[in-house]
Amino acid sequence: MYVVLMYDIMMDKDGAKVQRNTFKICKRYLTHIQKSVFEGNLTELNLMKLKKELGQYIRDHKDSLVIFESRDEKWLTKEFLGLKDDKTSNFF
Repeated sequence: MYVVLMYDIMMDKDGAKVQRNTFKICKRYLTHIQKSVFEGNLTELNLMKLKKELGQYIRDHKDSLVIFESRDEKWLTKEFLGLKDDKTSNFF
């Protein structure tokens, strides 16, 4: 399945650690395309692993993480405004 993930971490006293760990976990599974946005193909099992690992750091009352899922990337379109980044070439 094709996944687009984005997160927003509250930068309080523990925020830097949460953000660093969240970034590292996402980077292991997906392609980093922009600040806190990642994309890529994952199996159901890897998506479950990703969510479990992230669940150890994302704080329910302070942080936000959104995962968009699609069966296939061909159903997604992408439009650029401003600088176009080649790392986002996974979308058509």
